[in-house]
Amino acid sequence: MGYYMMSCPMAEQIVQNSVDFALRADPTLAAGLIRMLFHDCFIEGCDASILLDSTKDNTAEKDSPANLSLRGYEIIDDAKAEIENTCPGVVSCADIIAMAARDAVFWAGGPYYQIANGRFDGKRSKIEDTRNLPSPFLNASQLIQTFGQRGFSVRDVVALSGAHTLGVARCSSFKDRLTTPDSTMDSSFAKTLSRTCSAGDNTEQPFDATRNDFDNAYFNALQRKSGVLFSDQTLFNSPMTRNLVNGYAFNQAMFFFHFQQAMQKMSDLNVKPGSQGEVRQNCRSLN
Repeated sequence: MGYYMMSCPMAEQIVQNSVDFALRADPTLAAGLIRMLFHDCFIEGCDASILLDSTKDNTAEKDSPANLSLRGYEIIDDAKAEIENTCPGVVSCADIIAMAARDAVFWAGGPYYQIANGRFDGKRSKIEDTRNLPSPFLNASQLIQTFGQRGFSVRDVVALSGAHTLGVARCSSFKDRLTTPDSTMDSSFAKTLSRTCSAGDNTEQPFDATRNDFDNAYFNALQRKSGVLFSDQTLFNSPMTRNLVNGYAFNQAMFFFHFQQAMQKMSDLNVKPGSQGEVRQNCRSLN
């Protein structure tokens, strides 16, 4: 805590201003910043490997099919550029991602949570590593196993899934649920998804009715059998996670509290020491 208090005291304010400016223009970017943190930390740890551009010798994480829909890179770039003008060579890109995700949650109406800083930027970003990202087709047991391998509890899995209270899913990630009758999906909601997919694989469907508001509407949707992704609805279908879904649907404050704790854990995942990383001058390329 207070890692940049002496070396770059304006760092957190600069990131917050960049996030606020961007989200006022496009509120949908809040979901993008939270997803960016997750897709960064889940692979090589929270080391900004998601930001590195591909080179002629290497295809980076961001060019994986799982990451092509990521958004918000320009917000990180803008914050980094201003910070470099103020205190060059001090603030890592990995810290900027973590701060931006936290500020996006709060901007959208969610809880504010404290994070420590001092992450270093990693030097590896390879497309093959993204195979470890959880698929939207996993069931509750598989989600629990995948997250458990990284130290997350069952409660963390459900709370973190609640980040889907923001944003959308593309038809390509859920159209398979429409090809055969699915008893876990409300029939009228199935018709809604079918209409969405009639416009093509890239058509977007909001996860809940308040796509830009951080609230517990996502869990209410699961109770109504209106989860968009299979990996969403499985949380209500499974006895291992159903009580947590019901609890968060009933008590938004409890969801917020558990989400804060889970995001703090996510933001600290496999942080690299200085000997294994660097503070990049440009978030998109190695020094």
